[in-house]
Order: sequence, then structure tokens, then C-alpha cells
Amino acid sequence: MSHDRVTANALLDALRGELSAVEQSIRSHHLLEALAAGRVPHDRLRAFAGEQYAIVSSDRRSFAFLAGRFPEPPAGDLFLNLAAGEGQALARLLDFAAWLALDEAALRSHEPNPQAQVYPAFVAWLALNGSRADVALAFLANLAAWGANCGGVARALRERYGAGEADLAFFAFFAEPPPGLEDRMLAVLQSGLDAGDTAIRARRCARLLQSYELLFWDSVAQGIV
Repeated sequence: MSHDRVTANALLDALRGELSAVEQSIRSHHLLEALAAGRVPHDRLRAFAGEQYAIVSSDRRSFAFLAGRFPEPPAGDLFLNLAAGEGQALARLLDFAAWLALDEAALRSHEPNPQAQVYPAFVAWLALNGSRADVALAFLANLAAWGANCGGVARALRERYGAGEADLAFFAFFAEPPPGLEDRMLAVLQSGLDAGDTAIRARRCARLLQSYELLFWDSVAQGIV
């Protein structure tokens, strides 16, 4: 598939079909069912917070690096905004951690699960090696499932664990993407394709990132039935 024969919208539509199975595995993950039933102990919630602290901290630096690699609009503006968004998410994560009786020092001292950290490691790889199309398509494919699961986690924590809205601000932040985000990512994807980025490699990067998202949920759910 040559880059002059594909549009960003067509590429995303085809990719969503290809990734539908893993997308469904993420959205229907048994961790969400266990949370809704109140079967997830607080130590696993603390592990979730610790893993996310490492992930969000890493992703913020990765997006900032991408903004330096691709400073021209639309990519530079998008990556700077994504880096800023990760900073906002990090502040909200501290509120969730406080509800779990964790401070930032405790989050920093959490020993990460390698399975959970494959995701940010690959985002960092993308920041160093990925094209604009690689990065944009990967996140276009990934963010909907992550957002849906954040919404599910928030509902369960509110209804079964008694968490308040301030405690859940981290999940609310990701549950609803900012208006126009998908259109902005599509613009970056199209600009990359127009400049010669290959659709085959972009699809490969998207498939890997989505698989690593599933690995994150699997890692948090270890030992939970």
C-alpha cells in the first residue's frame, strides 16, 4: 500500500477492524468485572496507582521529546498538548493515591511489574524511532479502549468502594477525550503519510501498542479471579 493511495481515515477504519479482537479483550477485561463485584483488594489498587505513576511520568517525557523531534504543526502542537495532558493526569493521580493512603514518595518507591511497563517502554521507543504516522495511528487505535476502561474503573470504585469524585479525577480525565483530539491526531497521521511515512509500519506500531495495553491490564489483574 503506497502512501499516496491511503488516507488517514481509511487507514484508521481498516486498523480498527484488524484490532477488534484485542480491543474487545481490553474493554471486557475480567479486572473490570472483578472491580464491579468488589473483588479487587486495595493492595491491587495501590499497585495500579504505582504502575500508572511510572507510566504517566514516562509518557509525559516521551510526548515532550516527540514535540522536539516534530516541532512543526500539526504534530508539534499535538505532542506538546499531550505532554501537558500527562502532567495534568499525574496531578490527578496523586489524589487517587491519597485516597489509597499513598503519597508521592510511596508511588516513586513502587517496584514496577515488567509486564505493565512494556507499554511506556514502547511509547519511549516510538518517541525515539517512530514516524509521525507511527505515533498518531498507534494512539488513535489505543485511546478509545483506555478511556472506556477508565470510565468502567471509575464507576466500580464509586459504587463498590466508596470513592469520591475528587478521588476519581484521574479516571474521569481519560474517560472523555478532549474535543477534537481524534481530528487532530488524524491530521498528524495524514501529514506523515503525505510526507512518505509507511502505512505498513504505522499499522505494526498500532498493533504492538494495543497489545501492550492489554498486557497492562493483565498485569494488574494477576491473582484476581
